Amino acid sequence: MNGLILLIPFFLIRFGLLWCRDRESVRRAAHFAPMIGNEMAAYWLYQISNAAIVIYLCFLKVRIEFSGLFLAGTVCYLLGLLLCAVSIIGFSSPSPEGLNTKGIYGFSRHPMYVSYFIYLMGCAFLTESWIFGGIILVFQISSHWIVLAEERECEKRFGEHYRQYRQEVRRYI
Repeated sequence: MNGLILLIPFFLIRFGLLWCRDRESVRRAAHFAPMIGNEMAAYWLYQISNAAIVIYLCFLKVRIEFSGLFLAGTVCYLLGLLLCAVSIIGFSSPSPEGLNTKGIYGFSRHPMYVSYFIYLMGCAFLTESWIFGGIILVFQISSHWIVLAEERECEKRFGEHYRQYRQEVRRYI
């Protein structure tokens, strides 16, 4: 099975579910916070690694076999998709002020990024590709810098309410 097939459920959840839930949320999800300094380099690494993930999956194969790696990959893949769906539902239902603090956002300030990592690690295990795993690490590290810019923007926009939320809820897990 071609690795590109692994992206279909992800795209349906990430874009289709979000579009069905709230079209305004699609615009919010596509917004990147203003970046400064090293965050600009991280933004470009993020975009390049995103493209590399999609392109490289076109060349990878998933061998359906009953091994520990296949089982771990399947579990991570499905868990990542589930967490992504739950994150999308929460993201599309912010408070009237626009801040997401309920549901999964009460456990993690950035559950979508967590779900992407788990999902992509599942893809790496399923395709048995160390190179793909390396691309995911670049993606995840660059994502952290984007998260820092998002948090700075949230603090500026939501003020004390966000600072309190940040103290009560972990950034990732």
